Amino acid sequence: MSQVFVLDTNKQALNPIHPGSAHLLLRQGKAAVYRRYPFTIILASAVEQPTLHPLRIKVDPGSQTTGIALVNDRSGEVVWAAQLTHRSEQIKRDLEKRRAVRRGRRQRKTRYRKPRFENRRKRTGTLPPSLESRVCNVLTWVGRLLRLCPVTAISQELACFDTQALEHLDIEGVEYQHGQLAGYEVREYVLLKWNHQCAYCDAGDVPLELDHVQPRSKHGSNRVSNLTLACISCNQRKGNQDVREFLQDDPARLARVLAHLKAPLRDAAAVNATRWALYARLKALGLPVESGSGGLTKYNRVMRGLEKTHWLDAANVGRSTPASLIIKDIVRAVVTSGTKQGTSVGKVAVRTRGVFNITTVQGVVTDIHRRFCVLIARSDGYTYQQRKEAALPPTA
Repeated sequence: MSQVFVLDTNKQALNPIHPGSAHLLLRQGKAAVYRRYPFTIILASAVEQPTLHPLRIKVDPGSQTTGIALVNDRSGEVVWAAQLTHRSEQIKRDLEKRRAVRRGRRQRKTRYRKPRFENRRKRTGTLPPSLESRVCNVLTWVGRLLRLCPVTAISQELACFDTQALEHLDIEGVEYQHGQLAGYEVREYVLLKWNHQCAYCDAGDVPLELDHVQPRSKHGSNRVSNLTLACISCNQRKGNQDVREFLQDDPARLARVLAHLKAPLRDAAAVNATRWALYARLKALGLPVESGSGGLTKYNRVMRGLEKTHWLDAANVGRSTPASLIIKDIVRAVVTSGTKQGTSVGKVAVRTRGVFNITTVQGVVTDIHRRFCVLIARSDGYTYQQRKEAALPPTA
């Protein structure tokens, strides 16, 4: 499970400790809870000349979810990990609503501030609000981790970083297609686009192959817009048929596949637009910043036999990834079911009459009196969820 961050009485960051040790310190009165998310304790005394184990923050930026992991490069232990879900789509919708309201005021000729186009100059490097939110969310959490534990380096995934040139400085031309990372970038994108499922039978958790919608034998290209996923059985049955011929008896699925092929590359564009802005702001923190490609991240994860999750991708970012990662489960919270009975942990909707609604991972628990409520953490602009992760294979 994720370890507990520790501060001494002077708020100096110390080495994270096991949750059992933190519980013992709290029970003995030697420490108090400093922050619930991420869980941090503060000692009642100062620690003179502590022995600190340097940690590395690893970031796997995504358009919707960003993985963050703290890794001890020396031991290979994943000390802490989280997945940060961005609210950029909500920001975009809110801005569109605001624009509609302002246009409505202008159409009604009611009082409003006239547009001043001469004052609307953008600074160099300015991002749209929805993209700026992604960068700021990551920087917020990197800043928090810098204050809570001894971090000495940062690794960030950069989708277009030339990792093969790092290994072979004289590589050129067609040699790029024959390296260890050959094809990883395209395959990873297609897997994400089709949600790791067969496009023809929706099979998941089975071996999947790249399939050309328009076969190569019929002048089909290798462009991403012509690639999909197929299980071994569907790929063999399709052969060199065109998708319209193969799915002629299932017009609904055919229409869905063709529509999905034309889906815009919005997520990829968002990552491309923010990756260098995030890299520049991480460099401004004053720590050495390592970068690595998405193909290298997947290569590291596959070589270590780990499943696909955002936080595991973050743990495998960059060439600094240890040969063996010591990974344990994420901290989990137990929430009992039932209305008004048991324990409910979640976000509260405060009312003046003293009876609240609590939103948990199981749903909304209504009409809980304030005398039963204990404040755990104040709102800081983020919503937190602790969930059980799938079991991982034993590490070597």
